[in-house]
Amino acid sequence: MLQLDFSVFPTLYTDRLILREMTAADAPALFAMRSNPEIMKYIDRPKPATVDDIKELIQTMVLNKEKGDGISWGIFLKKNPEVNIGNIGLFRIIAAHYRAEVGYMLSQDYHLKGIMYEAIQKVIEYGFNNMNLHSIEANINPENTASQKLLEKAGFVREAYFKENYYFNGKFLDSAIYSLVNKL
Repeated sequence: MLQLDFSVFPTLYTDRLILREMTAADAPALFAMRSNPEIMKYIDRPKPATVDDIKELIQTMVLNKEKGDGISWGIFLKKNPEVNIGNIGLFRIIAAHYRAEVGYMLSQDYHLKGIMYEAIQKVIEYGFNNMNLHSIEANINPENTASQKLLEKAGFVREAYFKENYYFNGKFLDSAIYSLVNKL
């Protein structure tokens, strides 16, 4: 079984990005993303009402990290390291099966610039090489073609399509499940 220890938070670096732990100071930027209808269009979660809701979400991320249930990074550009432009995380970790789920979002100003691909590549590398995951899954709204393309570019394969398996905002929604297996 996986033995995860995130007591020292792993800050990750790519050519253009810093992936680091989010703090309460990052809440306003994350609130702007999570309350934006366009960004949340395919993320079937309630929108926050206030910045305090996001501060609670960040605290939940800290608790999940401490329990070994998940780890979430804020995405920051090296050239502007104080501004949170997105987040990405490995969560719903099933230690007994060496599996985690990846989730992510990015500010609209940074879409179609390869930022999320760069971030997900680094998180996959960390998940496989440092956490010893065997597989990573993604559960997406099938209408989210941008996420589908990102996952496929990163090597994920669609494993399942569930009809109306998720209830949100008074509607039953479909889910597409993608998976990436560590071939190392």
